[in-house]
Amino acid sequence: MSEASTSEDLAAIAAQVRDLRKRKGVTLQALADGIGRSVGFVSQVERGLSRPAVDDLVAISQVLGVSATYFFGSGQTPVTPWITRPDERRTLTYARGAEDSLVSPRLGGAFFMLETRLEPGADSGERNLVDSSEQGGYVLEGELSLWLDDELHVLQAGDGFQIPSHMRSRYANRGKTRLRVLWIYA
Repeated sequence: MSEASTSEDLAAIAAQVRDLRKRKGVTLQALADGIGRSVGFVSQVERGLSRPAVDDLVAISQVLGVSATYFFGSGQTPVTPWITRPDERRTLTYARGAEDSLVSPRLGGAFFMLETRLEPGADSGERNLVDSSEQGGYVLEGELSLWLDDELHVLQAGDGFQIPSHMRSRYANRGKTRLRVLWIYA
């Protein structure tokens, strides 16, 4: 991803967080308290000066009462409603070295797919993620360290997994090569 599109991505996330927080009538302090971060951090996210990690963005979405997929809402419209090409995909780049691309042409179906890329040492954040939807995945390349209810599972390319709704999870690339995972959310 180019540096220009990464800056555009950061500006889009900043605007979405700020606008949603204000629309919901949530103060900076209340959002900071809700996600366990400082007001300064939230302010920097809203001004596009700090990039949130995956766990930060999930926590922000929970406090503001939206799905984490809300932040994929802007971007190019696919040429057809059934197919996406790599240059049409909305991509979010997070702190801590994670990047998600929306593979599905839209979010409004029975499921959607994300491709997650992590460089060596990258992770989803320090906190567990809890999603109300069931999800599964397939490791395309690299080695995925996946914690499910704090139990570590190490998956290799070709391995698949399924996570029940509301199960605590987090993930990391503790390997030496790039990691790519296809996630499916129901």
